[in-house]
Amino acid sequence: MPIRIPDKLPARDTLIKEGVMVMDETIATRQDIRPMRIGLLNLMPNKIRTETQIARLLGSSPLQVELTLVRIGGHTAKNTSEEHLIDFYNTWDEIKDQKFDGFIVTGAPIETLEFEEVTYWDELQKILDWTKTHVHSSFFICWGAMAAINHFHQVPKYTLEKKAFGVYRHRNLVPSSPYLAGFSDDFSIPVSRWTEMRSADIKPVEGLDLLMESDVTGPCLISEEEGNRLYIFNHIEYDSTSLKEEYDRDVSTNVPIDVPHNYYPADNPAMPPQNRWRSHAHLLFGNWVNRMYQTTPYNLDEIGN
Repeated sequence: MPIRIPDKLPARDTLIKEGVMVMDETIATRQDIRPMRIGLLNLMPNKIRTETQIARLLGSSPLQVELTLVRIGGHTAKNTSEEHLIDFYNTWDEIKDQKFDGFIVTGAPIETLEFEEVTYWDELQKILDWTKTHVHSSFFICWGAMAAINHFHQVPKYTLEKKAFGVYRHRNLVPSSPYLAGFSDDFSIPVSRWTEMRSADIKPVEGLDLLMESDVTGPCLISEEEGNRLYIFNHIEYDSTSLKEEYDRDVSTNVPIDVPHNYYPADNPAMPPQNRWRSHAHLLFGNWVNRMYQTTPYNLDEIGN
């Protein structure tokens, strides 16, 4: 089945050109099927690019997915037009009485701040608590994952002396996990962060299962049966050129930055980067949606009971 998104969302044309099946809202309402309702709390500055990345991965599922875009109500976006936010986004206050099969919280470029220093930390904590009663399964990405696992389990984050930046090999620690069905024994995932969480703090926490880890950049993917939660500290959803754009931006503003690890052929930024994680990104999101579909109640009102 295709993904159901607003007809005029900018991501729509991009997805259609890539061959992702996108369903018109008018057609979707005629199908006698309950779509999987997934909310996306988009904290990234370039909201349109992140919408496209997530919708691309959700759209590869054989199930019909209805995507609802959500933003923090008390925060003013600097890199996305107010018109786009008004046309396509709901504030959390506007959707907090609804229930969702799945809910995704993205990263944000604020990782070096203490959680309490983030201007919307209070609202985000309310949203995280809300997921316990209004969401069947949650998926937290990068800073969003660090924020959530700190909120629920007080796991600390640490500032790195040097940015973890590039494409790193990761190990499949639990091949029997439904979230890793079909995964290779090891695989590459993009990493772009100034902070980390450590296995030594995660492993003793009851209920947290470490599923992926890198020998260089540490823990990556964690599952939690309570709340059907997934936490991923790295950017498996990234486009082929996402790290290049970050690198070019820093170089143009004279920010000291190394060439992304294992990203360009021969580590040469003049050459087109190679995408070695795309298939596993689709697999992870597909496994998440499949697991959600198998366990969520048919009646949305029963979620959280």
